Amino acid sequence: MTKNPDSCDAVALLILRLGLAWFLFVWAVNKVSEPEQYMRIWGYFHGIDIGATMPYVMGAAQIIICVMAALGLWRTLSYGLLFLMHLVTVIVIFPSLIAPFVIEDGFPVNRNNSIALATLAAFAALWMLRHRDHYSLDAWLQRRRRERRHQVS
Repeated sequence: MTKNPDSCDAVALLILRLGLAWFLFVWAVNKVSEPEQYMRIWGYFHGIDIGATMPYVMGAAQIIICVMAALGLWRTLSYGLLFLMHLVTVIVIFPSLIAPFVIEDGFPVNRNNSIALATLAAFAALWMLRHRDHYSLDAWLQRRRRERRHQVS
């Protein structure tokens, strides 16, 4: 690995960005591939019947956001939307987060939900460090624009 701290940061952010985009991409694809399951989840957690079309609309929008984020395109927007998408999950499961040690039938039912907080922190870190994400499509496009301006000057 290179000793350049900027390159090391950029590689770390690339890994973080791809991992987090994949994390939400799996859930987004699930909305499209199993819409009935998603409709039941909304009914259970929110008490709302979202209809048969909404899982497809939400899933497709989230897939687009995940691809944008994975590419590092429109970083401020796409990374922020990833954070907000996951924040909704954290808000919905919040009661389980303040009771992580509940045991039902010998099984810790809320323990795995604590992963959601660590993931939310990772989304926040990605957004906060977005300008150091040099191996993103945005950064590449910015470098090209700078080079073209420099050539014209």
